[in-house]
Parts: sequence; C-alpha cells; structure tokens
Amino acid sequence: MMSFKAGRWLALAACMATVSLSAMAAEETGEPTHAQPALPTAPLTITGANGVKHVFTVEKAMTPREQQVGEMFRPSIPDDGGMIFVWPFPRQSDMWMENTQVPLDIVFIGADNRISSIVENAVPLSLARISSHGPARATLELRGGITERLGISVGDRVDSVALSGVSSGK
Repeated sequence: MMSFKAGRWLALAACMATVSLSAMAAEETGEPTHAQPALPTAPLTITGANGVKHVFTVEKAMTPREQQVGEMFRPSIPDDGGMIFVWPFPRQSDMWMENTQVPLDIVFIGADNRISSIVENAVPLSLARISSHGPARATLELRGGITERLGISVGDRVDSVALSGVSSGK
C-alpha cells in the first residue's frame, strides 16, 4: 500500500512530466525562437553551361519543423555552405526571411535538376514572399551574393545525393 506522502510525490511527478511534455511540444510546433542545431549534410555541385563546377556542403532540411526554422537566427552562412529543402514532388515553393539575420540567395531547382530561378540577396528579416513562380523540386539557400560572385545562373545543373529518391514529376 502506498503512503499518502508517496502518492503526493507521484502526483507531483506526473504533473511535472505533463508540463515538460507540453513545453517540448510547444518547442516543436510554436514559433521558432532560436537557431536549430546543424542538420545532416550532403555534398551538392552546381555545374554551369561552361562546365565550371561549384561544390557546396548543404544541410538537409527534411522535416516540416526543420523546414520551418531553416536558416533562422543564424549569424552567418559559409561561402561553401547552405541549406536544401527537398519537396516530395515538384510544387510551387514560397520562402520568406522571417528571423533570418543574413541575406540569402534562394535558388529554385526544377524537376530536371536545373536551376529554374534565383532570388539574389533576399532581405534579412523580411516577411515578403519569395516565390519560385512555378514548380520546384527543391529550394536551395546559399550565402547572399554567392550566385553572382560565382556566375551561377538559371539553367545550371544541380547534382546532390540530397536530390536522389525524390520524384521528378515525369
């Protein structure tokens, strides 16, 4: 038989566990308040029409929460880094810069693994919608200004293991 004192402690422990689980659930579903930890990475190569290759190591934002938080609250993006958002099928991709502290080049990748559009130097902290203006199989965020500096342009080919296994829509 349990004593009254032990029963109170069990009730208190159950209540604390409920509060902790609620706080964890809010952290996973509420508005982001801090940068997410580094995500798993994959190599990514962009090959221009002239054959020049540019190699990056990009974080893969795969879950809805990872995609929601993205590059928010990060103070910098390395020249050879970035983040890729791979969609389950080609679709309209709309991004924004809420809580993103640094400018980004947002690169939309079509079903053919070629760059379909680029938005350069997206304004930090802006709530303006940044659109792919058509179906995108993935969206790539790079350091602001890097696409111009490297000569990356619409039509360049994107290759990465991060894109494997994703429907091309064909």
